[in-house]
Amino acid sequence: MNEYQVLFFTHTGAIKFNRFMKKEAISCELMPVPRALSSNCSVSAKIYFDGAITALVDNQIEKIFQNEDGTYSLVYSSEEL
Repeated sequence: MNEYQVLFFTHTGAIKFNRFMKKEAISCELMPVPRALSSNCSVSAKIYFDGAITALVDNQIEKIFQNEDGTYSLVYSSEEL
């Protein structure tokens, strides 16, 4: 199972995403954004997912990082749209 850290534009976006993950039976934990990813004080979601991560993307998501043994790799950014 792949681990991802999802960053949002707003707290509301994080809450809506969490509800969607629960509805889809995907493990999701809301938490502060890790300092390695942003100095902003904001909410992120840690999820475990094996499918195509882009299938979960909506307009509330700013960035998605994959966490492999404590190393974060950017796998999605809204700026790429």
